[in-house]
Amino acid sequence: MKSKKIFGIVLAGGEGKRLMPLTEDRAKPAVPFGGQYRLVDFALSNLINSGLTQIVVLTQYKSHSLDRHVSQTWRVSGLLNSYIASVPAQQRLGKRWFSGSADAILQSLNLIRDEQPDVVVVVGADHVYRMDFSQMIEAHIASGAAATVAAIRQPIELADQFGVIDLDLDDPIRIKAFLEKPKNAVGLADAPHEVLASMGNYVFDADALMDAVVRDGERADSSHDMGGDIIPAFVESGQAGVYDLRRNDVPGSTDRDRYYWRDVGTIDSFFEAHQDLISALPIFNLYNEEWPIFTQQLNSPPAKFVRDARGALGTMIDSIISLGSVISGAHIERSVLGPWANVGSGAHVVDSIVFDRVRIESDAFVGRAVLDKHVVVEAGARVGLDRERDLARGFSVTDSGITVVGKGVRVTA
Repeated sequence: MKSKKIFGIVLAGGEGKRLMPLTEDRAKPAVPFGGQYRLVDFALSNLINSGLTQIVVLTQYKSHSLDRHVSQTWRVSGLLNSYIASVPAQQRLGKRWFSGSADAILQSLNLIRDEQPDVVVVVGADHVYRMDFSQMIEAHIASGAAATVAAIRQPIELADQFGVIDLDLDDPIRIKAFLEKPKNAVGLADAPHEVLASMGNYVFDADALMDAVVRDGERADSSHDMGGDIIPAFVESGQAGVYDLRRNDVPGSTDRDRYYWRDVGTIDSFFEAHQDLISALPIFNLYNEEWPIFTQQLNSPPAKFVRDARGALGTMIDSIISLGSVISGAHIERSVLGPWANVGSGAHVVDSIVFDRVRIESDAFVGRAVLDKHVVVEAGARVGLDRERDLARGFSVTDSGITVVGKGVRVTA
C-alpha cells in the first residue's frame, strides 16, 4: 500500500498577552526557555523526530525574532523537497490579519494544495513536551476518523482550565462531546479522578481539514478557532477521534517524564516549567539523546565558575548554566541562566530565570524573578525581595510573587 504523505503546520501566531512583558517585543513561540531554547523548538523537534519533512510555521504578531530563529536554526536540506518554512499572514483573502487559528489555516490553504498531502498534522507552538506524532498518525489512519485530537490525562479539579473530551462509552476512541473549560466535569470510566484534556495537537485527513476551514470561514458566528470551532464541528458530525498520550512511547523517555506536557501560557506556568528542569531527576529531562530537542547551536565558549578577587569561589546548586556564562564568586541556586550571563562577586541568584546576556553585578540579589535579555542588575541591587518596591519601579509582579524585568532594563540599587 502506498505510504501516506504527511504535512505539518505549526500555529505560531498568538500574541501571548499573559506572558507580558516577555512578549512585549517578541512572539510567544520565540520566548527563550530552558537556557538555550525557544518555545517553538519543542514543537518542531517533535515533528522532525517523528519523521515529518515538510513543515510550515504560521506566524503573525511581532514575528521578526521568531522568523529569524526559524530561518537560522531550522535549515533543512531542500533535496527531496524537505523544508521548514516560516510563513507570515499572506492576506490572500483580503487585507486582514488571522482572526483565529482556523482562519490562519484558511488563509494558508495554498500551502496544503501545493503539497497535496493525505494527512495534515496541526500543532501549537508554545507547549513543552515530547511526543512521537508518527504513532498518533498511525492510530488516526487506523481509526477511520477524519480528525483526531491528542489528549492528556489531567486531575479532574483542573478540568475548568482545559478543553475536556467526553468519550463515547460504546466506542472509546470516538469523541462524544468537546467541553470548553467545564465546571462540573465527569471523570474517566477507568480513572474517575481524571479527565482527558486537549493538548492542542491534531491530525486531519487533508481534504476534511480544508473543507472544514472553508465552511467555518463562511460562518459569521464563528470565532475561527481550531479548538473552539473546527473540532466541535467534527465531533457533531461523528468524525472526531481521540488519541490518549498514554498510548505514545517516546524513545528514551522515563517513567518520570514520559507523559509530561506543560502549557506555559502564564508567567507562573512558565516559571514552574523551568523548575521541572533542574532537579537531579528532572520532571522533564532535557538530556534524552534518543529524542533530542534541537535549537540553534551558538558559537560560544563553555560556562565558567571562577574565584573572585577576594578568593571566593562561584557555586551552583540544582541549576542550569548555559554556554558563555561566567560566574565569579557568586551563588546560583534553583535557577536557569541563559547564554552569556555574567554574575559578579557575592551576588545571589535564587529561584530565578535569567535570559541571554544578563549582567548581575557584585553583591546583588535576584530571587523568584525572570530577567529578560540584556538586563543589568547593578551592584548591591535587589530584585524579588520587596513586592511594592518592584511594582514602584515598573516591574511586573504576579500574584504568586514572581517579579519580571523587561528586556534591557537597568535595575539600580
